[in-house]
Amino acid sequence: MSLNTIDLFAGCGGLTLGFSWAGFKTIFASDIDENCKLTYEANFKDVPFLCKDISLINRDEINDLISGRNVDVVIGGPPCQGFSLANKRRNKIKDDPRNRLFYEFVKVINWFEPRAFVMENVKGLLSMSGGQVYNQIIFEFTHAGKGYNVKSAILKASDYGVPQLRERVIFIGIRKDLDLFPEFPEKIIDDEITVDMAISDLPIIDAGEGIEIMDYLTEPKNSYQAFLRKGSSKVFNHVAMKHTKRLIARFDAIGHGENLVDVWDSHGSVKRGNPNEKSEIKFSQNNQRLFGNKPAPTIAASFQSNFIHPHLNRNFTAREGARLQSFPDSFIFKGMRTKMSWEKGLSQYQQIGNAVPPLLAHAIAIKLKDVLENRGNNLPIEDSPINFV
Repeated sequence: MSLNTIDLFAGCGGLTLGFSWAGFKTIFASDIDENCKLTYEANFKDVPFLCKDISLINRDEINDLISGRNVDVVIGGPPCQGFSLANKRRNKIKDDPRNRLFYEFVKVINWFEPRAFVMENVKGLLSMSGGQVYNQIIFEFTHAGKGYNVKSAILKASDYGVPQLRERVIFIGIRKDLDLFPEFPEKIIDDEITVDMAISDLPIIDAGEGIEIMDYLTEPKNSYQAFLRKGSSKVFNHVAMKHTKRLIARFDAIGHGENLVDVWDSHGSVKRGNPNEKSEIKFSQNNQRLFGNKPAPTIAASFQSNFIHPHLNRNFTAREGARLQSFPDSFIFKGMRTKMSWEKGLSQYQQIGNAVPPLLAHAIAIKLKDVLENRGNNLPIEDSPINFV
């Protein structure tokens, strides 16, 4: 029998997908962003999705959508800005309005008292306010509902087959009356998946090239590519951004592992309105050319301008970013491809960068399922559809 989950702050659905691979059934999802709703509903057609500020959602709204079904697990990743530094003058983290979204997550746990919950966030919150934020999170989770046994761990995505050195803190709680305790997945892969291993079979396109639906031009070159291509006969979201000749020349000068700062003297940014004078602002995170033979750094929401393709003089496409996050090619992203600062909604790039890598979510879900179903330790990976490792 499948375990029912509800996914809060669902974004485009990285957690939902990973948990579905492990046999969980999501019966409700919510996020405030309309483009995330478009992507989520396109990929999870049977899951009721409520696009609304979580603080305005009431219990009856959720009950109406889940039709009386039991909620076994609550999953989600409240946005990191909800864990901004606490107000030192008051020294009361709970009273800080910037932490509101976390308490909305706790509120839903109080409503449904699920058997377990999983919360994902940035590892930096462990040290915020000298550990006060972390201690308050543990306290709130421990005393939520009927009470929970709570543990946290920092997990690295590349340990679970994701071609990315992303690290995230994961909180898992299991209801105390079940007399079970959270466990975290052990590392399942020794040889990390590299950038080239993730994207080398995609059609080769230069800046400004590509169309929304393309044919595969080669067979998959490894088991990771074969896994991500399963169920997809076309390539979606593989459109390269247009770049000026000046920007392409800059990219051409940047070597593997280098970034804009390394070529500043000849290719640095110029002041707005004065192309003959260099800007005084240097961003070392911009225009970093990735190594093809290593996993990617963290694919953040800003990755559309952060990174340069290992072998081409352009930024990554949305599909290449999705590959580095372990989304399968059958998962299609909706909404605007890129966006200007004044436009509302998350772009495809931002949706991808904000997501929990599905393979990481899957590893967490497999271990949680093992604990909840009391099947003993280390449920074999072969028990799930994820067997490329």
